[in-house]
Amino acid sequence: MKTFAPDPKINKSLRYSIFDGAAYNAMLGFTQDFMAPLALALKASTGQIGLLASLPNLALAISQLGSPYISERLGSRKALIIPVVLVQALLWLPILLLPQLFEGNAVWWLIALFTAGSVFGAFGNPAWGSMMADLVPVAMRGRYFGLRNKIGGMFLLGGFLIGGAVLELSGRHAMIGFSVLLGGAMLFRLASAFFLSRMYEPPARRCPDKFNPFKELRNLPASGGGRLSMYVAALMMSTYIAAPFFTVYLLKDIGVSYGIFVIIIAAAAITNFLFMGFWGRLADRRGQFKVMRLTSYVIPFVPILWLGGHGLIYLIVIQAISGIAWSGFNLSATNLLYESADPERRTRVIALFNALSGLALCGGALLGGLLAPVLPKIGGHAFLTLFLVSGILRGITVAVLLPKIAPSGRGAQVPNIPSRPFIPALRRITMWATIQLWSLGILVSRMLPTRAARFSAPQLEQKRPVEPYPPWPG
Repeated sequence: MKTFAPDPKINKSLRYSIFDGAAYNAMLGFTQDFMAPLALALKASTGQIGLLASLPNLALAISQLGSPYISERLGSRKALIIPVVLVQALLWLPILLLPQLFEGNAVWWLIALFTAGSVFGAFGNPAWGSMMADLVPVAMRGRYFGLRNKIGGMFLLGGFLIGGAVLELSGRHAMIGFSVLLGGAMLFRLASAFFLSRMYEPPARRCPDKFNPFKELRNLPASGGGRLSMYVAALMMSTYIAAPFFTVYLLKDIGVSYGIFVIIIAAAAITNFLFMGFWGRLADRRGQFKVMRLTSYVIPFVPILWLGGHGLIYLIVIQAISGIAWSGFNLSATNLLYESADPERRTRVIALFNALSGLALCGGALLGGLLAPVLPKIGGHAFLTLFLVSGILRGITVAVLLPKIAPSGRGAQVPNIPSRPFIPALRRITMWATIQLWSLGILVSRMLPTRAARFSAPQLEQKRPVEPYPPWPG
């Protein structure tokens, strides 16, 4: 069994945290990419899809501002984390019963219940992040969280593939398939709560001053963690202008089958967990900031690449690039946030980071929903124009805001890191990505020769007729 820390109590807790991450990601695999398809199956409009993507993030952002206050009043981080996780687990049950309970307004109830579940699921995140930063030794945060995220990514992908198979097998009875997924999500989140309850909580360091979220927000530009939070929030907003609508573009505009949809989405998850360990080791050696900077340069190109075509292998490659870039960015940004805050203020810094990110995700999704119907079309698709806008805004964000959080001061970089160029790392990334994408492309082309053919341009001009209640909205 891998040893993470010399203290057996801490080492055991870190193993439990990996189990918690696996169960949590399995829940996400059953739900994260299926909420928009579920809404489409319930006859949701494009505007409702935008609300489903944006409203949970708005409510989540607002709730984060109260999380440090409650956590500090309780005096125990686990006393907040475990109850809210249990509530999120139980909220999957009414969502599962939506078609039976709320037949006429099922979409609106889905938005409301999913929003409530998202709030409870994230309300304990600042306390959890503070506890994990105390548990994980500083020198191995990249490797530990890289391993935890890698294992979690495997369960995320497994849950997603199983979910896709369940819906494919459910045929015309798609709602039965969704019920199976939501029931599984509830069980995995309950397992997550169990593993969290078994973890040791180090004594929390109390902050001497009273928490005032408005004062903290005003002081954001003056701190390294604040500037990092503003940069990530701006990048998330420009990303979420397009992110909720990739699913709609594939399922409605292009009209792909559900099996093809699963393969395309899964490509990002596969490369995400394949590269997580690599990014973690690189971050521990070279510094979290350097990994975040490198991946930030790639992220703006991802949505723009969607304009290059809609061939199956091409879309898989785009998703793979996205998974590689976002895995390194998310890992390094989170660890950089932990480094930027004093231990007694870490819960507050994480809460503000989450609040800004949630507001940015909400604003981006709402803006994308408003822009999509009025934008001029590229290649006959307004969503492609939306993807282009998202890529341009991401590039502007990186060019303008990333230099403002250049390495300086506490938490901006790991001490004593040599400043050699990233050429060796880039070579390893290129070689590893080439091998993985080549293998994945051959596997998919052999498994689905007839499916890939339907992506050719002449066939795409002939849209499939929409059945009154198809097994999957096309």
